Amino acid sequence: MKKLFITSVFALGSLTAFAQEEQATEAVETATEAVAQEQDAFAEVALEEVPEAVTTMVETNYPGATINKAHKNEANQYKLEVSLEDGTSGALIVDEEGNAIEQ
Repeated sequence: MKKLFITSVFALGSLTAFAQEEQATEAVETATEAVAQEQDAFAEVALEEVPEAVTTMVETNYPGATINKAHKNEANQYKLEVSLEDGTSGALIVDEEGNAIEQ
């Protein structure tokens, strides 16, 4: 009888652990989807629409850099695709005043 009781306790305990792991995985997936939607909220804009403060910031901090594409979100933040003279490229996110925003 003791063995039956101990076996049932272990069985229930392992099922509970699997259920908690599944909930944690679902929470991570939900957070990942939220971040992806937030990043996708940027819509492409013409380079002429980028504020002077933003282009000045790029010219000052990245001499010789070229802005290839610009995207804007509802919070007036700009996501810039920039390429440097040495051939490297990357993305910058700045506000309309030219202040860098952490990604």
